[in-house]
Amino acid sequence: MHNKIIAIVGGGQAAAMAAVALRQQGFDGEIHLFSNEPHLPYERPPLSKAMLLDDAPQLQPVLNATWWQENTVHLHLNVTIQTLGRQTHQLALADGQGYPWDQLLIATGAAARPLPLLDKLGDRCFTLRHANDATRLRDALLPGKSMVIVGAGTIGLELAASATQRGCRVTVVEQAPTVMGRNAPAPVRDYLLARHQQAGVQIRLNSTIEHVESGELLTLTLQNGETITADAVIYGIGIVANDALARDAGLETANGIIVDTACTTSDPAIFAAGDVALTHQPDGSLARVESWENANIQAQVAAAAMLNLPLPEKTPGWFWTDQYQDNLQFIGEMQGDSWLVRGDADAQKAIWFNLQDGVIVGAVTLNQGREIRLLRKWIQAKKKPPVAALVDEAILLKSI
Repeated sequence: MHNKIIAIVGGGQAAAMAAVALRQQGFDGEIHLFSNEPHLPYERPPLSKAMLLDDAPQLQPVLNATWWQENTVHLHLNVTIQTLGRQTHQLALADGQGYPWDQLLIATGAAARPLPLLDKLGDRCFTLRHANDATRLRDALLPGKSMVIVGAGTIGLELAASATQRGCRVTVVEQAPTVMGRNAPAPVRDYLLARHQQAGVQIRLNSTIEHVESGELLTLTLQNGETITADAVIYGIGIVANDALARDAGLETANGIIVDTACTTSDPAIFAAGDVALTHQPDGSLARVESWENANIQAQVAAAAMLNLPLPEKTPGWFWTDQYQDNLQFIGEMQGDSWLVRGDADAQKAIWFNLQDGVIVGAVTLNQGREIRLLRKWIQAKKKPPVAALVDEAILLKSI
């Protein structure tokens, strides 16, 4: 029998870390990774920050170039896969080559959800998902230029901060009544709104763009009749999963590849991880977690499932955002009405705690990232910290 072959389709965080997990968990067969980008798998979070702000920006590879050779993982970069070959177990590439596989991991990520009203603006309209997007956007973020950013989620606010730091005049347009409404609690949303306004960003909430005219400057008309002029527009309004290959192969999809808790698709030989994956929840719903950490975790889960090993323990969800000089880290449950604060957000040093029946279920740190490890332990242990001590900065958290 031939040596077992695992193919990984995708070139991002989940794809790269799945290769790592397979080797770490003892797989000694063939691993082939296929990416439609020319670069080694690279970190995506810096695209909205360091790649726009550094004097000489460089892509940050997920793994050193030597790792791939040392661990005998075959890289196929800048290639296009036409079909997964679900029946034949053979990938078909656009150049006519075919590659056999025994198990397959799809980690193709997602694309920016299109906004046709703005896409028609051509090279004065930007989204940010890949290295080439960052390079193109960096060239547009020139001092004195006016930028409109559509969407006040995490990526929109990071771009607003980066554009402002580059000397641009920035207006953010958001149809919701708040910023970062999907994943930040109310006190953190209030802090971020004020932080951007203090930096000079104009924020239009409860607003949508209804009409665009292209001249020397772009003229954007909001639904309330207000007009905004800009040199360029950037939007980030969600994602569309890159699930076409899976859909064409007859796998179960719904703007994402539907998987179980072991990252297994509707075909037991095919797995999916990262932004392209939608996981069945106990209540029957489907959930996608768009974070760097989730890509790493699902890579480990998929690798373990492929090798029929125990799955890693589930941990509280964690993600971060860097805006201006602030680092905010989010861990655990963000939904809740009972948030307490330790420290002073106005002094840019605080921790917000989410308590439910006295149990800590979530937290957000503002420039206090060193506390995340302890907070993770508390959440996992369902700790009931005394409230008075929790909010008293004179008492060390680790002593509570």
